Amino acid sequence: MNWDQVEGNWKQLKGKARQQWGKLTDDHVEQIKGNREMLSGKLQELYGISKDEAEKQITSFNKSCSKH
Repeated sequence: MNWDQVEGNWKQLKGKARQQWGKLTDDHVEQIKGNREMLSGKLQELYGISKDEAEKQITSFNKSCSKH
């Protein structure tokens, strides 16, 4: 699944995103709306991780979405 598909299916995937990253609130998920850059920035902010680490986690999330 490419990121455009994730963005298009964000309503279905936002629960999975909240499972993956428990610090994301409903408000965060609504603001992100599947935008990869916004998700990356929010993960960096909430978890105190680097941009590279956030991108790795997002890539892993994207791969796990593709399996379903």
